[in-house]
Amino acid sequence: MAVDREQMGEIRALFFTECEELLEALQDGLEAVSNDTSDAETINVIFRAVHSIKGGAGAFGLSQLVNFAHHFETALDEVRSGTIQMDTVALKLFFRAADLLADLTQAARAETTHAPADLAEIERALEELVPEPSAESGGSDSLAQPPEFQPLTLDLALPGLDTAEASGLVSEVLYFAPTAELFVSGSEPLYLFRALSGFASVTSECDIEKVPPLDQLIVDDFHIGWNIHLSGEYSAQEVDEVFEFVQGLCTFRRGTAEDAPELPKLNNPQFEAGETEATTPNPPPAPTVTSAKSTATIRVDLDRVDRLVNLVGELVINQSMLSQSVAEAKQPPSSSVVQGLEEFMQLTRSLQDSVMRIRAQPVKSLFQRMARIVREASAEVGKPVQLKTVGETTEVDKTVIERLADPLTHMIRNAVDHGLEPAEERLAAGKPEQGTVTISASHRSGRVIIEIADDGAGINRKKVHEIALKKGLISAADDLGEAEIDNLLFLPGFSTASTVSNLSGRGVGMDVVRTSIQALGGRISIASTPGEGSIFTISMPLTLAVMDGMVVEVAGQAMVLPLSFIAETMSIDHSMLEELGRETQVVHIREGLAPLLDLGTELGIREPLEDYGDYVALVISHEGDAHSVLIVDRIIDQRQVVIKGLQNSLGKIPGVAAATILGDGQIALILDPLDITTNALGRTKIAPLALAG
Repeated sequence: MAVDREQMGEIRALFFTECEELLEALQDGLEAVSNDTSDAETINVIFRAVHSIKGGAGAFGLSQLVNFAHHFETALDEVRSGTIQMDTVALKLFFRAADLLADLTQAARAETTHAPADLAEIERALEELVPEPSAESGGSDSLAQPPEFQPLTLDLALPGLDTAEASGLVSEVLYFAPTAELFVSGSEPLYLFRALSGFASVTSECDIEKVPPLDQLIVDDFHIGWNIHLSGEYSAQEVDEVFEFVQGLCTFRRGTAEDAPELPKLNNPQFEAGETEATTPNPPPAPTVTSAKSTATIRVDLDRVDRLVNLVGELVINQSMLSQSVAEAKQPPSSSVVQGLEEFMQLTRSLQDSVMRIRAQPVKSLFQRMARIVREASAEVGKPVQLKTVGETTEVDKTVIERLADPLTHMIRNAVDHGLEPAEERLAAGKPEQGTVTISASHRSGRVIIEIADDGAGINRKKVHEIALKKGLISAADDLGEAEIDNLLFLPGFSTASTVSNLSGRGVGMDVVRTSIQALGGRISIASTPGEGSIFTISMPLTLAVMDGMVVEVAGQAMVLPLSFIAETMSIDHSMLEELGRETQVVHIREGLAPLLDLGTELGIREPLEDYGDYVALVISHEGDAHSVLIVDRIIDQRQVVIKGLQNSLGKIPGVAAATILGDGQIALILDPLDITTNALGRTKIAPLALAG
């Protein structure tokens, strides 16, 4: 029994993983309908997603999820048949239903039974959307209790298609016999017939050969099947997709019209009282079906991938140690040892890249979650808002995606609540009534850049400055530029909301955003234009496991700087320097000035230098075109390093992002150059008073 429970747990986990993909397809379909980029197949995709979730949930006895999915599925089936038009009201309801379906799926995954507050409301709205069956068409009661028990023939032929005379069309017969488990899973044969009728002419005849006498009938079993005659212009793959989710829950074969046996009628003598033996049906043999090739995929637990990533990290460390040993042995470059080591380094790099790509995922799933946040925030504040996404296929490490969800949620809510003006103000300013929030993702210089932009009024810097003064966050003597005022939004306790609401006003939000992003080795910046809107830019590492770094020496200690931050290296002489205050200097770079920082002094391990002639300057690139210059003793090497986090044991260390193990076994700190420059003391020369003393 323990093995059975374990297997069931694996199947259950697989079901919920598939649900994530189905919910993603559902959201994609609804977005396509909303953007007027859909077609008839889009509605079928939406329907199949809900139907598949319902079927799988039924197999695990998730009654709450099954019941709601059934309401949702019924309404979507009416849309497929053309009874319901996908207008604005229906689309809005379907978006809410999709969000609720995701909530119920998550609750079922967590094995909680608490019903969402709006469950009954949305179910009732879906029921009201579906028209009552007319007396002519018949309802469920008339199907359950027919006036006479007659042989069943379903004719779902599409109008205008004559299957008997259709020249050049595909014609075949399917044999379909459900098992009792198919109904337990929540699937319904009627929906399968309707799906087939979406692309072919369908006529079916019922196989009642296995139906026993009434006194021996077992109501929990299912005894009938169908010969389904198809004719039309369709592909084998379309048929396979219809029956994909009921595989293993039915008997299903394909053949030609000549292969189909003549089915018995209800007045066949074998069904008269006293006859008990039922013969086995002889369905047509299954022909060889050639379908289009698709990319094969497998599902692997994330823990297994993490173990693989850790092993690759250890391999990178051992490769560095081996390189160090070969260098100390002073082997000539032409030796077989050095050449073999170079090949080993290339293989290690390729392996590391491949493993990192396994963990990489598109940000599409994250952006879809933000679409729901926009809808909910829009309804909360009463502002019409649309979300636009760019770069959904941009791939990022899965851990980064998961930990970005909360910061992005805060930022989206702030954009809707604070960034966008009310509809009447937008109209008065000559803007569209509906505001727009745009999320984009892209790769740039070995990092992922995520931007959250709105077309609102921009940051009211005067108001921000006044609130900061009132809260005592700054003093009246502080002379702040625009960028410095914008950064006040990230201070703890700062809020521009006049009242506390469900979205904002409690003084927590943007400071949490910055802290969360910094914990991932990222940075956030703001660009705002009054009357045009604001752009929040997040710069993140692509992965949290391995990175390219530059190993440098500072005051006799080896340290690592992320290579993605280093724009160039240079030498410094006194002619390039300008004094700025008693202890600070700046350096000329391309007709501009950049802060000059001595890394050893900023880390507190030596006093400022008097001469930089024998030292190396690293030009550090910031967001935009800003730069700063870090002075180090020398560059040791450029290599891949394995990131070992320090947060869990030592907490946040200013200027330090993580640690790594070098080739000689030495532990080196991985520095955060942006944190160092942001909080720099700027001491690059000894103060005159200190010299005099």
